[in-house]
Amino acid sequence: MFTLILPIAFGGALIVYLAGKVSESLRNALAIVVAGVPVVLVAVLYGRNIRFTYWEVPLPDDMALALRTNAFAWFFAIAVAVIGLLSIVYSLRYMQGGERLDFYYVAMLLVNAAMLGIVFSADLLSLFIFWEVMSWSTYLLISLRGGKAVAAGLKYMVMSIAGSCAMLLAVASLYATCGTLDISAVAGKIAGMSPGYSLFILLLFVVGFGIKNAIVPLHVWLPDAHSEAVSPFSAVLSSVLVRMGIYGLMLIMYGILGQAVLGTLRVGSVTFGAVLCWVAAVTILIPLFIAMFQDDAKRLIAWSSVGHGGYMVLGIAFGTTLGVAGGLFHVLNYAICVALLFLAVGAVQHRTGTRDLNALGGLMSRMPVTFVTVLIAVCGLIGVPLTNGFVSKWFIYKTLITEGRPFLALIALVGTWATILYGYKLLHNAFLGQLPTKYRHVKEVPFSMQLPMICLAAAVILFGVLPGIPVRAVAAAQTSLGLEPLRSGLWALPPAVGELNTINILAGVLVSLGVVYAIFAAAAKGRRVDQSDTYGAGSYVPPDRYHYSANFYQRAYEVLGPYVRDRVDDLYHWFVEKAEGFFEGVRKVYTGNVNTYAAYIVIFLALLIILRLGGPF
Repeated sequence: MFTLILPIAFGGALIVYLAGKVSESLRNALAIVVAGVPVVLVAVLYGRNIRFTYWEVPLPDDMALALRTNAFAWFFAIAVAVIGLLSIVYSLRYMQGGERLDFYYVAMLLVNAAMLGIVFSADLLSLFIFWEVMSWSTYLLISLRGGKAVAAGLKYMVMSIAGSCAMLLAVASLYATCGTLDISAVAGKIAGMSPGYSLFILLLFVVGFGIKNAIVPLHVWLPDAHSEAVSPFSAVLSSVLVRMGIYGLMLIMYGILGQAVLGTLRVGSVTFGAVLCWVAAVTILIPLFIAMFQDDAKRLIAWSSVGHGGYMVLGIAFGTTLGVAGGLFHVLNYAICVALLFLAVGAVQHRTGTRDLNALGGLMSRMPVTFVTVLIAVCGLIGVPLTNGFVSKWFIYKTLITEGRPFLALIALVGTWATILYGYKLLHNAFLGQLPTKYRHVKEVPFSMQLPMICLAAAVILFGVLPGIPVRAVAAAQTSLGLEPLRSGLWALPPAVGELNTINILAGVLVSLGVVYAIFAAAAKGRRVDQSDTYGAGSYVPPDRYHYSANFYQRAYEVLGPYVRDRVDDLYHWFVEKAEGFFEGVRKVYTGNVNTYAAYIVIFLALLIILRLGGPF
């Protein structure tokens, strides 16, 4: 069954494209089948370790390209397959009536197939090939709608090519040094290399994987790409595609170098892990506050994606059992929450035609399912108890405290405060307050769009109430990387994270809700009034003039705005402007005039004569 996954994923994408030329209904049905079959095939691989060679490369060292599965690869593969399927189901109605849909579906399926190829690669060359397929397919999807999307796609591609070049240099260097690109073989040989060479290889991979994971200062492509891509792909892009960077980072750090080699990478008392922790801290702090000041709902979530990537890197950078478990678990938890948010914002845009938070409001009564799913997703991002984000953040906070890093713990906590602020803004501006008159007839999205959101919202609650289900998969992934696993029960977490029983918390919450309900039921009944039945300053406020959510946090932005600007992006733009000016000046040398070129030759020959007369070269 393992050998069938990638042929079905890649071959099915081509079949879906051809089917679209025959029938739209046939194309849609095949797209669901092609996205759904890998979910089943990956699911039955749980707990298995399989390897097979798919091509013997005719090189002097008889290098073989191979695929393999283990618990670490399975953890990412199941997330890729499930979220890919849900996004395809959501796309059926969201993309209906759009242009170039055959192209859209084949690109979506190619992205999913390439990500599965990345996590199943047993050698670095296969990983690089699948990485490139994923990157170019991503560019096509980002720029699908033209206009600003093309510029966002090009920005992504420039950064992606830079990362790919760094990765290719690392892969070539490892092949020249080790004589093989098999991941297990390289891991066995690199232990005997010098710390300087190991650090060189690690830094090259950090650039490549860091760009994809959008860690600061390599993040500048992500906000534009997320906001311009169509919402179903934004869900895939932010949830699992970006986290291929985390997969690669963990693979090189723990799957190839190992903890023993990582411990030697230091300059004096400064270790590589400590530097990575502070890079993660900056990645948490600044982007999450920038998210708070965004009025475009998708751009707000995009900046959130940058910031929460910092939590993941912060956890895995420590290398402890609890830290790695927290970082890896947060990869899954955030993937679920952010995919849900992008699908929900897409639902709002599908019905209202806008994602401008200053133009929305009051949609809770018109789109109750979308509102509830957004509420659950925001609670998951914040880390409210009984949601999945609570458990993974608990692991990370506990790691920071036990490792004696109070400043890092404070930064992580401040990041959570920022998450509360931008999460409340998203909820308030879109769903609470006064409903504009033009949206009075808005209806909930079709069930095929609701279903993926409901499934993801259920996962947020399920993994919060029964965290042992995903934590066991996390522990198996740790074992496959040679790390000490975190043992856990189904709902009672291990003593390493403190006394925490989610079933007891659930019981307490249910009892409290019962008491509150009883109090309100016994109280006097309220009287419903029209939302325009408001009174202020001695007169009634006209309809649609009491929209107090516009320019949310404006005063805070005036105070904090100068400090939380994306100065990295400003620096890149400055560099591009200067480079354009330089090359424009160089371009003027090529005048197209033969006399000018003759003068250049004469001047050049004169310089050679002067240098020769002045002495030997």
